[in-house]
Amino acid sequence: MFKEYYRKLLALLSAELNCRPEDFSKTENTVTVSDPKEGSRQYHPGKPFLQMATLGNGTVITADEKLCGTLKELVKDKKGRTLFEHHFLAELDAELKKYGFRMRPSHHMFLPCCRTETDGRFEVKWYIGDEIEQFYGDPRFTHAICYPRPNPFTPDRMTVTALDGDKIMGMAGCSEDGPHWQQIGIDVLPEYRGKGIGTYLVTLLKNRIAETGDVPFYGTAPANIFSQKIALSSGFLPAWVETEAEPI
Repeated sequence: MFKEYYRKLLALLSAELNCRPEDFSKTENTVTVSDPKEGSRQYHPGKPFLQMATLGNGTVITADEKLCGTLKELVKDKKGRTLFEHHFLAELDAELKKYGFRMRPSHHMFLPCCRTETDGRFEVKWYIGDEIEQFYGDPRFTHAICYPRPNPFTPDRMTVTALDGDKIMGMAGCSEDGPHWQQIGIDVLPEYRGKGIGTYLVTLLKNRIAETGDVPFYGTAPANIFSQKIALSSGFLPAWVETEAEPI
C-alpha cells in the first residue's frame, strides 16, 4: 500500500515543484523555476513564489525565477534535511523579505501504510458535500474543515463525527487539496480527549477515502506530537516534509 501511494506522491510533487521524480532521491539539492503542472495541489491563486519539499534525501525547491540564482548558492553543499532547520529557514526568510514574502511553518506529511480497522465502540455520523456547510465558522472544528469559511482551492468533501448522545465529541474531515488527494484533519473537543476518538475517526475516514480510489494523506506541525501519534495509530507513516512562502 505505502509503495503505491509513494509512487503517486513522487508524481504529485514533481508536478508541483517542476522537477523529475528522481530528483527526490538525489543527495544534492535541486532548484527549479516555479511552474506547477496540471494535477498539482493549489492552496492560493497563482504560482508559488517559493515551495520546497524533501522525502529524506535532497530537497527540491521551486521558486520565482528572480530567486533561483540566489537559492542555488544558498543550498549548495548543504544536506537536504538541514534546509528545514531553523538556521537555514531564518536565512531564507531574510532573503524573501526583500520581495515582500516570508516562510510559512513546515509540515510533516504522512501517507497510509496499512489498513487499520475500528471496533464500532463510538456512534458516528457522516456529512457529505453541502451537508458540511452548517459547521463553517464553528471554532470547535478549525482543523477538520476549512475555517472560518470554505476555500475554493481545497473544497471539503466529507466529515465523520463521533457522538455522545446528540453531542459531537470530535470530527475528522477531508479536503480535496489536489485531484484525488484528500487531506485529513481532526478535532476532538477538550473534554473528550484521551479516549481514542481522534484515532477512531481518522481511521474511519482514511479507509473510506481509500475505498473511493483517492489518496488519503495527513499533515501536522513538527511539534504537534499528539497529532503525529494519531497519524501513526491510524495506519500512516511519515512520507515527506514541505513548506512554502507567503506574502507578508
